[in-house]
Amino acid sequence: MTERFNGVGPIVYEALLTWAPAGLAGLALGAFFFGGLYWTVRRGLVSTRPARWFLASLAVRLGVTLYGFYLVAGDQWPRLLACLVGFLIARVAVTWLTRRPRSADVVPVEAAPEEATPAQEVRHAPEP
Repeated sequence: MTERFNGVGPIVYEALLTWAPAGLAGLALGAFFFGGLYWTVRRGLVSTRPARWFLASLAVRLGVTLYGFYLVAGDQWPRLLACLVGFLIARVAVTWLTRRPRSADVVPVEAAPEEATPAQEVRHAPEP
């Protein structure tokens, strides 16, 4: 049966067995990183101490992701590349899944009252 592939079969199988798991690991790491970022932004916006949320989340997400890349890659750059491709695909997927619906972007003209005026700027420093 390998004669049918002219020697390409084992190479393809080896690539699938080494790169596919690395790509799936990259997808998981990307989902963790960017999903965690989405969750952190939502929690941080309503928190009384958002800086703690953002710094702690960055440290955890970055640490787990870098350690995951280190474990997946080992000493092989093709596995690192496959992991990175999976990570970037996860970024696109999480961005697409967490986008706002189109109807929320459009405000009908009838909904805005005519007498609405922009808020006055608050002056923080006294003028001389």
